[in-house]
Amino acid sequence: MKPGDWVVLLGFALATAALAPVAFIGGAAEKAVVRRDGVVIAELPLTQARRIEVQGALGVSVIEVQPGRARIAADPGPRQYCVRQGWLTQPNAIAICAPSHISLSIAGRAASHDSLSY
Repeated sequence: MKPGDWVVLLGFALATAALAPVAFIGGAAEKAVVRRDGVVIAELPLTQARRIEVQGALGVSVIEVQPGRARIAADPGPRQYCVRQGWLTQPNAIAICAPSHISLSIAGRAASHDSLSY
């Protein structure tokens, strides 16, 4: 490879690094969506503080919303993975309490991606 080739490769690498955040941005977080067994049971705006209790398969889960963020504050599940997820702030972020059949996700105007593949 010649020196000019390295310059071109470096230029492409810098352009890719600069454009990557723009390609995956999902807009501003607007609301928290609470689901039980896949059915939406509440849509909470992220503009005001609020706490709700949701009856799940194992008992009551507590959802807490603060301006710009939301979290599952308490869940009766044994491992507490959804509680340990912490505050969700980005669109398409999700916390799932599988034993309780409860999920909390953050929604924005535009999705950061159009599909998920596993």
